[in-house]
This record gives sequence, C-alpha cells and structure tokens, in this order.
Amino acid sequence: MKQDQLKQAVGIKSVDFIQDHMTVGLGTGSTVYYMVEELGKRVQAGDLTVNCVSTSQRTWDQAKKLGINMLPLDQVDHIDLTIDGADEIDTQFQGVKGGGAALTYEKIVALNSQRNLWIVDQSKQVQQLGAFGIPLEVIPFGHQQLLQRLEAENLHPQWRMDDQGQPVLTDMHNYIFDLHLDQLQHPHLLADWLDHQTGIIEHGLFLDIVNTVIVGTANGPQIIENIR
Repeated sequence: MKQDQLKQAVGIKSVDFIQDHMTVGLGTGSTVYYMVEELGKRVQAGDLTVNCVSTSQRTWDQAKKLGINMLPLDQVDHIDLTIDGADEIDTQFQGVKGGGAALTYEKIVALNSQRNLWIVDQSKQVQQLGAFGIPLEVIPFGHQQLLQRLEAENLHPQWRMDDQGQPVLTDMHNYIFDLHLDQLQHPHLLADWLDHQTGIIEHGLFLDIVNTVIVGTANGPQIIENIR
C-alpha cells in the first residue's frame, strides 16, 4: 500500500474511537486530514453528534466546511479524546510532533485531554527519537541570539523556511527552529532543558502523553495500547 493509503486507512479507523456527544480534539497534519474527512461524513450522515476543538486554523477551516461543530478551546470544560498524528514515535510511546508547525496548540489540547490517540504510518515508528528533528516554536524577538545559544549546545538548530525561502510562521506568528540530533538518548533531559530556555514557546517532544496508537500497515491498521 502507498503511504497515502496507509494514512487514509488509519484516519478512517480512528473515527471508530469517537462516541456520540463527545468533545474531541482534532489534530493537524496529512494523516489527520483523512480523519477529519471521515468524521465529517459521519456527522453529515447523522451517525455522530460531537463538539470539537482544533489545534490549527487549517484543521478548523476543514472541519467547519464539513459541518462539524467547532468550539474555541476556552469554551469547553473538558476534552474526551484528541486524535492527532506524530512525526516520530519510539518503542516507549514517546513522540515528536510539530512537522506541521502546530506543536504549541497541539500540546495544549493534548495535555487537556482525557485520552490521546495518535495515527501514524509505519515510517513514523523508530527505535530512538531524533532523526526527524525536534521542532521548537520561538518568538521572533531575540531569535538570532537563541539560535546561537542552541548552536553552542551542539543541538544543530535550523530555522525552518517555506518553499519561497521565507520563515515558516505558526498560527501565533512565531518562528520554527528544528534541532537535528540524529538520535536522542535522553528525551526527558532535553525536554527539561528546553522548558527553561527563554524565547522558546514550546518544543515538539511529546513525552508520556499518548494512550493509544493506530499504525498503518500493509495488513491494515494495527492498534497498540500504551499500558501505563
């Protein structure tokens, strides 16, 4: 199966985890796109009634066009389930996210969800995190000084640019740096260090967060539970 077919299969399967009258967090990314499309079909068919919050303007716009009831995060008192993608996930269920530049909103929604479900294809499964790069959302003010500080720590930061050579901007109009580490031996130590660096809004290490992962394989979606 092609990668897009794997993504579509897990996106469709993940909607089976959504129950009537849930409040659902909608992630961001190419795999989540298929999940939102399937959710929209079931809402339009009258099979599901849900309230949803979004992790990006892109997902919000897609969901609204499909007739999914969307609410600002501050207007909901709980989130039953969030479905999102991941750029990497290791054997300990630790993940890296932020390839779509929505990491801060994604982490806020994830940490306020009772359960988190990630949908990925097999290429996202790794033994150790790091090869994809660790995204950081950083404020523009002082970003050059922050870049130098990260370089001094041998974290190999790269300022993310779009196809036109312009800085990628988040929904909050911040920049994205990507740390290129090949392999990350101690993700919790790096996460703690990044948490204490002024100018970094959020990092893409999603540690001890996910409950369930659906992996797209040639034999169909595989459901893996994180027993913790």
